[in-house]
Amino acid sequence: MSDSSRKPLISGNWKMHQNHFESIQLMQKLAYMVGKDDFDSVDVSVHPPFTDIRSVQTLIEGDSLRFLLGAQHCHYEEKGAFTGEIAPTFLSKLTVKYVICGHSERREIFGETDELVHKKVVSVLKNKMIPIVCVGETLEEREAGQTLDKVLNQVRIALHKLAPEDVSALVVAYEPIWAIGTGKTATTSDAQEVCKAIRAEIAVLFGSDTGSKVRIQYGGSVKGANIAELMSQPDIDGALVGGASLDPDEFARIVQYRLH
Repeated sequence: MSDSSRKPLISGNWKMHQNHFESIQLMQKLAYMVGKDDFDSVDVSVHPPFTDIRSVQTLIEGDSLRFLLGAQHCHYEEKGAFTGEIAPTFLSKLTVKYVICGHSERREIFGETDELVHKKVVSVLKNKMIPIVCVGETLEEREAGQTLDKVLNQVRIALHKLAPEDVSALVVAYEPIWAIGTGKTATTSDAQEVCKAIRAEIAVLFGSDTGSKVRIQYGGSVKGANIAELMSQPDIDGALVGGASLDPDEFARIVQYRLH
């Protein structure tokens, strides 16, 4: 079971949507809809495309908004001949707090391996940011009964040789690949089962205190209609939200799940 003293984290992954003008408009609408009482209960991060981060950062800082700035991905090297990549140092200078590492689309479409995800996690931590480490299984793996084997192996590799205090501060996002963008959601009991197993594995590797402190999100067709049930589970500490985070009304409902 998670540490109840830590606030849940709701993260909006805007993926490859929204130019910087559209992102500013979205942030302005969210700022109007999400209030002080919401932020007192829930941490909220937004993860715009790279071209929008500076614009969103300026708006957050200029208007003293309590949204936390996030990125969708980064390279693990500090600098170098990696055309088109973004160094973690660039993000830290923009006051990015959270960086998604190993999202299933990065793994499935762009071939990111477990070992590469581990390197990114280490680099993000080194640059004083917090990784959101994504893990999850395909439909074929799920139907073959391999969910826990796949997910827990991803956890072990991603967190290999990290210090317990670093693991306590990071976020693990369980996102079943078959549920992303499909409208399908893992049953609440299935989502809880996997998140509980992740927490238990972290407790074995790094100690029970670390296991209770790490925040575990669920991601996969999260909506206003299912967020409250998901968040009622003892080992689900937040949500990694994709398409629904682009609709300010829907994302506000997700952030305000405790009111509905």
